[in-house]
Amino acid sequence: MSQAIVVAMGGNSLLDPGLPPTVENQFAVTLRYMQPVADLIAEGKTLVLTHGNGPQVGFMQLRSEIARDQVHEVPLDSLVANSQGSLGYMIQRDLRQTLQARNIPAEVATIVTEVEVDPADPAFAKPTKPVGKFYSAEQAEEFKITRGWQVVEDAGRGWRRVVPSPQPKLITQLSTIKKLIDLGITVICCGGGGIPIAPGQDGRIRGIEAVIDKDRASALLAIALKAPTFVVTTGVDVIYADFKKPTQRALPTTTVSELKALHAQGQFPAGSMGPKVEAVIDYLEAGGDTAIICRPEHLALALQGKAGTRIFKD
Repeated sequence: MSQAIVVAMGGNSLLDPGLPPTVENQFAVTLRYMQPVADLIAEGKTLVLTHGNGPQVGFMQLRSEIARDQVHEVPLDSLVANSQGSLGYMIQRDLRQTLQARNIPAEVATIVTEVEVDPADPAFAKPTKPVGKFYSAEQAEEFKITRGWQVVEDAGRGWRRVVPSPQPKLITQLSTIKKLIDLGITVICCGGGGIPIAPGQDGRIRGIEAVIDKDRASALLAIALKAPTFVVTTGVDVIYADFKKPTQRALPTTTVSELKALHAQGQFPAGSMGPKVEAVIDYLEAGGDTAIICRPEHLALALQGKAGTRIFKD
């Protein structure tokens, strides 16, 4: 099997905070971020792209709730599937457009991906995964009362709704993904962490009301593919210790042990950098070679060691 670099793109990093989060604006932001992806494909690298969906699936869930007096509500697993289709379409269309403009004859395909979880996962008793937009403390308290939401402050950026985020156990379409990689196709998969599913007591597959963290699912994918490099893109240029504090310091390089120590101090919030740090640690401890966290526009530079944070084994 061809070795592929796994690149996990954050859902928030596909939004421009200075623009309304319209579909048109998301396409424009994504088109910019496909330029370094196309650079890597032009160099002959094999890529597997995953993506988050926290803001987008939150928008979809809110629409469903607002319209519930007119049409049936859509369960969360189906909303994740919807976001896989819409965001996968956006990424593959923008990437194909970029490749065509450069006369690069590469194929791109999106896989609607199911990921098995444990229905008894303790995450269902303690929702932690932020979805949707940021709200003020007053708005969050109102929605907590009027809509029954569970809300948390997200890394000092505002308040967001949270939903259960169980651990991913098995990527159902892994064999299909491997076959496409061997054909030289750039694959987009595991969108939003994958559609959470689990076998019922009767043996039938059922969808689970949750959103799997895309970084954890991406790490599982990178490990299963034996990817030589695992990249997580996000809205900051590097990992920071003491983020947004007077003592803030950038970490252009770091180690698994240093990240574990900082994480134990509570440096990386559960709704933002925490899952990314845990994902790269899981990947490296499972035998991965190189892990990187960077901005999406710095992807090609980060792979050259000129941007982002590179994480090494001890």
